[in-house]
Amino acid sequence: MSIWWSLHLRRDAASVRLARRLLVGTMETAGVDPDISYDLSVALSEACANAVEHGGSAASGGATGAFRVTAYLDGEKCRIEVADSGPGFPAVGRVRPQALPAAPDDAEHGRGLCLIQELADHVHFGNKPGKGGAVVSFDKILKWREDSPLMAS
Repeated sequence: MSIWWSLHLRRDAASVRLARRLLVGTMETAGVDPDISYDLSVALSEACANAVEHGGSAASGGATGAFRVTAYLDGEKCRIEVADSGPGFPAVGRVRPQALPAAPDDAEHGRGLCLIQELADHVHFGNKPGKGGAVVSFDKILKWREDSPLMAS
């Protein structure tokens, strides 16, 4: 069983909720275990929130633009990619997940990428080639409910 979808979204808070609801609905309908669904929905929310906050074009001062969310449920794995049109990640176009600094306990921001890393099985942070923009992709092995109508076979 394979399901995939892709959204082109405006950079606003409502887009984060929309992407999360679509992912949760897709996984619920497919019969994915609720704990796995929750982990992926939180990771997706964090990636989308980063795209909303940081994903504007440098030329516009970061105030405009859109971002793209693509999700693949393929067999026993879910892969999610969030790409924006902002300046991208610093440091030679790639952020090594193990090099992410921990945010201070009292910080209001700065935990998103670390949280994604904790919730997913594999994570990649990088930049789009050429025109720029950050790309956050992550995947997780799926577990299925016993009554799943679309259980991987």
